[in-house]
Amino acid sequence: MKAQLRDLVSQAIHALQNDATLPADLAIPDFVIERARSRDHGDFACNAAMLLAKPARAKPRELAEKLVAALPTNTLVEKVEIAGPGFINFFLAAGAYHAEVRRIMAEGDTYGRNASGGGKTVGVEFVSANPTGPLHVGHGRAAAIGDCLSRLLGATGWRVKREYYYNDAGVQIANLAISVQARARGITPDDSNWPDSGYRGDYIAEVARAYLDRESVVADGETVTGAGDVDDLDAIRRFAVASLRREQDLDLQAFGVGFDTYFLESSLYSDGKVDETVRELVAHGHTYEEGGALWLRTTDFGDDKDRVMRKSDGTYTYFLPDVAYHLSKWQRGYERAITELGSDHHGSLARVRAGLQALDCGIPKGWPEYVLHQMVTVMKGGEEVKISKRAGSYVTLRDLIDEVGRDATRYFLISRKSDSQLVFDVDLARSQSNDNPVYYIQYAHARVCSVLRQAPEKGFTPDLADGLAHLDRLDNEHEQILLTELSKYPEQVEAAANNLEPHLIAVWLRELANAFHTYYNSHQFLVEDTALRNARLALVVATRQVLKNGLDLLGLGAPEKM
Repeated sequence: MKAQLRDLVSQAIHALQNDATLPADLAIPDFVIERARSRDHGDFACNAAMLLAKPARAKPRELAEKLVAALPTNTLVEKVEIAGPGFINFFLAAGAYHAEVRRIMAEGDTYGRNASGGGKTVGVEFVSANPTGPLHVGHGRAAAIGDCLSRLLGATGWRVKREYYYNDAGVQIANLAISVQARARGITPDDSNWPDSGYRGDYIAEVARAYLDRESVVADGETVTGAGDVDDLDAIRRFAVASLRREQDLDLQAFGVGFDTYFLESSLYSDGKVDETVRELVAHGHTYEEGGALWLRTTDFGDDKDRVMRKSDGTYTYFLPDVAYHLSKWQRGYERAITELGSDHHGSLARVRAGLQALDCGIPKGWPEYVLHQMVTVMKGGEEVKISKRAGSYVTLRDLIDEVGRDATRYFLISRKSDSQLVFDVDLARSQSNDNPVYYIQYAHARVCSVLRQAPEKGFTPDLADGLAHLDRLDNEHEQILLTELSKYPEQVEAAANNLEPHLIAVWLRELANAFHTYYNSHQFLVEDTALRNARLALVVATRQVLKNGLDLLGLGAPEKM
């Protein structure tokens, strides 16, 4: 609907250019067509007159009147009013909403999708947890956000590549190895000689037992077998990393999340990508040596201070492999790259982008894009839950899935804007009540299915084609509200994808469910009047379709019974 109204306004502007009311060479401004805040002000409002008033040397309200007079004849709009300083308010004809119902029925699972991405490739990197323990609830939020972003981008015409970056090198992996080695030697976290930086969760003991028993694990197609030798720290490290990578894979599978690419940090070193990146940065003149260290002049690219790339002892700082890694994304054809991270990584963003710009290889400014998420607080019984017996120091993703199920876990972790803190109420997520948003939304879908099952039991055969022909019978207030909500879905998909804010779909689905439940509780659908019955059934079937489409974008099921 917004696109059609934009086209009508653009035609009116061109008409005013043709009659010299507006300059012929005037660039059409990026005017807005937005939903009216109140139904008293129509369905949509446009600010074009206020943006054009200055170049037209006219008062905005007077120009608005001329634009309205120049609008082409159409069946979409019932009437147009001018409000305030020059807003153009559109009141849509009932037929516009009826046409949207027919479109929903015709397009089915593809309704709400668009091709704005043009088939270009976007890489979405998310989770990327160190393989040092089970995934915690923060990783779960990253998984939900990243997976829903991928689904949204796919629904808007992008060719999406999901990517997981394994930090399988560095100090934390060394700590993992010595922790497993200590357990294999019979040392527990309570012993005085337990490593100071060792991981203390029960899962370390499980990995140690499997290593000593010479078990085999498969991670990313590679089989690693425990050597059983407590003195072979390198063998312990390989087995521990593979074991925890496999466990994280199983957690993500239980969460309905998969990846196209698993990228190992260690490969950046073994393939010479880090050294190659350093050589390129030096060759382009953006580095200098000071105090025995190699520095990158990141201040040339907007950073607040220059950064050390290679320390005086010859080791690299952590941001350099990040630059090399993102360079590999560019070289692999990612025309757009999105990285989902915890907010604690905020400080590294500017230097990574600066490093990429310093390579002078055509990477656009602002590449990659970042989506940051805040922490999650888990509540149960009115108290905060901080630890898991198995992990030892935090709540795991698997804990939540086991407690409330996959769908509720996903919905609650995606339900708020990513950069806001989130409280996960386990008791609410488990409840089967209207206060539980995911239950409320899925119940709306199940209710439609129930109505369709009841129809033949009451002697009625739904005729949706007849219903679509009699949508003019849908004239009560609750039907008008539901029709309006349904028509918003394509806009919600577009906004959520453009702004990288999948929570918009979660929030809107609850609004749609509320409109449906209110309608359901206020009216009978299986009435004797055949035309009215079929029209109402067509409306609720369209509602079911849109609920299903929206739930799918969040990776949630659309149950037929609850």
